[in-house]
Amino acid sequence: MKTLAAQVITPEDLLKHWQGHRALTRRVIEAFPEKDFFEFSIAGMRPFAKLTDELLAIAVPGLKGIVSKEEKPFTEEESAKLIFKAQYLEKWDEATAEINKYWEKLSIEDFNETFNLFGQYEFPVIQNILYFVDNEIHHRGQGYVYLRALGIEPPFFWER
Repeated sequence: MKTLAAQVITPEDLLKHWQGHRALTRRVIEAFPEKDFFEFSIAGMRPFAKLTDELLAIAVPGLKGIVSKEEKPFTEEESAKLIFKAQYLEKWDEATAEINKYWEKLSIEDFNETFNLFGQYEFPVIQNILYFVDNEIHHRGQGYVYLRALGIEPPFFWER
């Protein structure tokens, strides 16, 4: 039997929050010079293109898995084929639309259901979704460090 926990944020507001972060991450991607997007790194961290590969491999595949209840393994293969920053931006925009599409298929009860994300992370759906947002913020923070090291002013983090 599905149960509901006390609600502190509506699904609509949570999606708006997530999409606000995605819009900000998109502006970080845009801020990178083409070459540096793929090559610049500090202290052995991955270049921002590789971090973006991870973000693309988590958001839609993770949400699609939750909605379809399919535990497919994590893979970055699809986005690893992208070779231009413009392709990443296009893929980012496509993913944004897909997130909206899959989000509509979630019921309020689904958020409390346990799901084994990528066959590895068994948590309630709400925790998986919060992980998607937290992981993006974490990697975007790395992007901010890269941009500052390149002498580029990153977008204001509060402008979502």
